[in-house]
Amino acid sequence: MSKQAKKLTLDDIAKLAGVSRATVSRVINKYPHITPDVRARVQKIISETGYQPNKIAQSLASQRTGIIGLVIPSATQTILSDPYFLHLISGITQKTNAYALTLSLFLFHSMDDEVQIAHSLFNTNLVDGLIITADRKENPFAQQVITQDIPFVVIGRSDLNTPLASVNVANEQGAYLATEHLITLGRRRLAIIMCDHNTAGDDRYAGYRRALADYDMAFDPQRVVCGDFSLESGYAAMQQLLSAKPDAVFVSSDMMAIGAQQAIRQAGLRIPDDIAVVGFDDLPQAALTDPPLTTIQQPIEELGMVAVDLLHDLMHDSAAAPRQVVLPIALIRRTT
Repeated sequence: MSKQAKKLTLDDIAKLAGVSRATVSRVINKYPHITPDVRARVQKIISETGYQPNKIAQSLASQRTGIIGLVIPSATQTILSDPYFLHLISGITQKTNAYALTLSLFLFHSMDDEVQIAHSLFNTNLVDGLIITADRKENPFAQQVITQDIPFVVIGRSDLNTPLASVNVANEQGAYLATEHLITLGRRRLAIIMCDHNTAGDDRYAGYRRALADYDMAFDPQRVVCGDFSLESGYAAMQQLLSAKPDAVFVSSDMMAIGAQQAIRQAGLRIPDDIAVVGFDDLPQAALTDPPLTTIQQPIEELGMVAVDLLHDLMHDSAAAPRQVVLPIALIRRTT
């Protein structure tokens, strides 16, 4: 970059592009409501001159930090051990990079952490917006955000009784398809390993129950066991279910399903001959299990990308009504 390019100011770019200084600032900060030809002209001058905005001055002038926060109310160990979060964060970072935003990750290990992080976020203007994952029901952090003047988007279905910007997948429909698939295979003693920690688990349980009812299948509470979406909990839950002698099990996450498969094999039973298994997620690991796991595919990376799009819109148009986006799912047949 030339020495002269480093000395260029917003006023210089504005003069070369034939627009006002304010217009140049709006183009740099990706404000909407600028005509495509004006935006293109300003961007062309910036590209030709090699102009680099002063990030500190830019932040002070716009009262923005260029940082968005991702709040996951789970311990670090959970995040690192569950591939779902790795794919979700990958989708989020793809979009934050495209918008030239910086992503900051916030995890809660305790209620003290939650109080401290909430104080930092709400009282220091640390971030321009937040993405919050609906990992648990009755999330007090999400309740606090509603009272603050900060744009935010929820990934998942919030149980708060107010319209929020959110992106989710068709969890109930996915669970219905999984259960229906097992029924059409001729299975009659259908079990479920569910999760009751969040709304996604609730919706998947509802889909399982609805499919049983629609096909006049008996519901047996002895064939319902809870896990926490981890491989270990799926293994333990399947061990409990074996005494109920299921011939099929819908498991509401792939990691739990992989754990369930291990428990079935350890018991000397065959998959799918003795017990058919269907998961939910379609993580890469699902295709590598023995046997490969039939599962419900949800677009995890797309969840993250759409969340950033929704947040970006709210950050640049505070009057916009919050949108709720529901992404489709699909049954991926492998073993059965």
